[in-house]
Amino acid sequence: MYAKNMPSRNRIKSYVENGYYHLYNRGVDKRTIFQDKNDCIVFLSLLKQYLSPKEELKNFVGFNLRLNRLMRTNMYGEIELLSFALMPNHFHLLIKQIEKNGIAKFMIRLCTSYSMYFNKKYERIGHLFQDRYKGALVLDDSYLLHLSRYIHLNPKKTIKGKINFQEFTSYPYYLGLKKASWLKPDFVLEYFSNKEIGNYNGSYKKFVEEYKEGFTSEEVLGDLALDIGEED
Repeated sequence: MYAKNMPSRNRIKSYVENGYYHLYNRGVDKRTIFQDKNDCIVFLSLLKQYLSPKEELKNFVGFNLRLNRLMRTNMYGEIELLSFALMPNHFHLLIKQIEKNGIAKFMIRLCTSYSMYFNKKYERIGHLFQDRYKGALVLDDSYLLHLSRYIHLNPKKTIKGKINFQEFTSYPYYLGLKKASWLKPDFVLEYFSNKEIGNYNGSYKKFVEEYKEGFTSEEVLGDLALDIGEED
């Protein structure tokens, strides 16, 4: 990746191998897609099902699926999930594509499986998501770091009904409070072994929690300056 390059946004017709992507999708007419805490748990169970190492699938009990079906739909080694956040009517994923067409296959499986679950539970028919998911190719390291922070701050103080959406992000995994083989935070965290990133003294937690909206990129990231784009 190269400094100063901004992401190629939204409609991506092809995904490059070893490319990093911000992917997002939201409910049709901006409707709520996570109506209770169990909906969030099911969505994370799908991430676990598709992205856990194959040798761990024997221990998976999420949907009582046969092992051979789990093996067939599992995508470990084809993509890697770096960060995620769930919101009432949308979700964010930061993903590295390893094999060609990995992202396309993964997103079809994820969105289709969750839509089937949701429609059955709430006795509805039709599309759950407003459109095909959107994506942005991340072309430089500084934007990748900011994007992980943006994703983790996205649910800040967002509580809908009985759901605290701060619980349903990858942030606790970045802080070492949780661990999962299906999530890969190390790529981002490795940058913070270099204590010259802004004034954050090697602390990812400080990098996230001391971010001040309205500051210029230079004030926030120092030499790792970037432009902050608006989500469409």
